[in-house]
Amino acid sequence: MADLDAFKKEVGTRAAGLVTSGMKVGLGTGSTAAHFVRALGERVRSEGLEIVGVPTSRATGDLARECGIALTTLDETPRLDLTIDGADEIDAAMRLIKGGGGAHLREKIVAAASDRMIVIADETKVVETLGKFPLPLEVLDFGLTATLHHVEEAARAHGCGGAIEQRKRPDGGTFVTDEGNAVLDCHFRQIPDPEGLAAALNTVPGLVEHGLFIGMASGALIAGSGGITTMGDL
Repeated sequence: MADLDAFKKEVGTRAAGLVTSGMKVGLGTGSTAAHFVRALGERVRSEGLEIVGVPTSRATGDLARECGIALTTLDETPRLDLTIDGADEIDAAMRLIKGGGGAHLREKIVAAASDRMIVIADETKVVETLGKFPLPLEVLDFGLTATLHHVEEAARAHGCGGAIEQRKRPDGGTFVTDEGNAVLDCHFRQIPDPEGLAAALNTVPGLVEHGLFIGMASGALIAGSGGITTMGDL
């Protein structure tokens, strides 16, 4: 675990080097993205780097403020130059599963507002087929059982099976996102047709957003025992 955290810190620092003064930057959520935010804050303090950031969660916003990073919103700054964020899974086509922290709705909104999205991850997140990590779905509490039935139908139609469970907090209470919604975790084990499943989930009433990010990442930095490797276009 110590080596894994060292990989995350290394790739976060490398990603911070992609940011230049004047940029408007989307700040991702999660343990790897947190290393990026800290490294970016160090550049702000030591180099006088002039940037503004849009955080993808309350936790990231709090961390960015602690690190001295100036923040804005998408209402004030609707177009960003770059978003740097982690992933729970990434395949060779740079299709992603995100949402392990429950921030995938805000993460997708911020990524879609950016000219580029760069993924930072450790080598354990690289997979041949998406789905071993449970796919998160942010859903409204209203009509939740009906929404679940629609999700099950969409999953079956695209070759996915497995338990779909409402996420709980460690204390046993219901997990709630920053937007006040519930999360369903889909234990599909593998997703043979990510594009088809994403399109089907997009039609489900009551499903606010799913954790499949397809065609959004332009490049990736992957840290591992052999150093940092790249995917796509940075």
